[in-house]
Amino acid sequence: MAAVAAHKGVTNPPNPTVYVKNLEERIKPDQLKEALTEIFSEYGNVIDLVAKTNLKAKGQAFVVFDETEAAERAIKEVQGFELFDKPMLLDYAKTRSDATMQREGTADDFESHKRRRLAEKERKQAHEAAEAQKKLKRPATGAAPETGATRPAKASRGAGLKSSNPAAGAVIPEEYLPPNKILFVQNLPEDYNIEGLTAIFGRFEGFREVRLVPGRRGIAFVEYEAEAGAISAKESTAGMALGDEGRVVKVVYQRQ
Repeated sequence: MAAVAAHKGVTNPPNPTVYVKNLEERIKPDQLKEALTEIFSEYGNVIDLVAKTNLKAKGQAFVVFDETEAAERAIKEVQGFELFDKPMLLDYAKTRSDATMQREGTADDFESHKRRRLAEKERKQAHEAAEAQKKLKRPATGAAPETGATRPAKASRGAGLKSSNPAAGAVIPEEYLPPNKILFVQNLPEDYNIEGLTAIFGRFEGFREVRLVPGRRGIAFVEYEAEAGAISAKESTAGMALGDEGRVVKVVYQRQ
């Protein structure tokens, strides 16, 4: 029988990273990491441990061993073990960790893994933002239609042109747009030209061109051959300070 089916609650295929959930959310991250390290070090060499601290992902952690066998032992022995009065629920992680890829793969493998993980994270954020917008606009079930004159809703600032298609979805905030190969760069110093921007964005894989907008200062579009280059460029340049005044540049994906 495969190892994945050997333990209750385990649904993902075996790998060196253990996913832990149902952790006590009120425990400080450093205290939680210390407790988890002490527990899981009994089953093998722990090379990384990530305890989630953001509100949405609290109560979760990833424990990375140097071999799959150690992760298997830990899941078998620790499943349901109470930590801070809550039983831990364990499974293998869905994807390989950064620490594992850095340990087992080449530098290029590691960079490709990070780009894929980042792209998936941004796609998920974009989907969640779109779903949240839909819920805000969705009428309550069974609500009676309003009668009489109603005051038109005020348009959201910066929302852009509204589609004439009544079935069109809500506008996704540009910070959560899914990855694509074109970046939209904003808040650039007025004296920055194509050559200056090419020197910055041309360092990344698959760079094609910089396009300025006639009559509009402070913005530009940067195109790459594929998403991978745009993802690397966005992560490396977003929040960068340029010019004598140190203007902070905003880099997002182009709205499709």
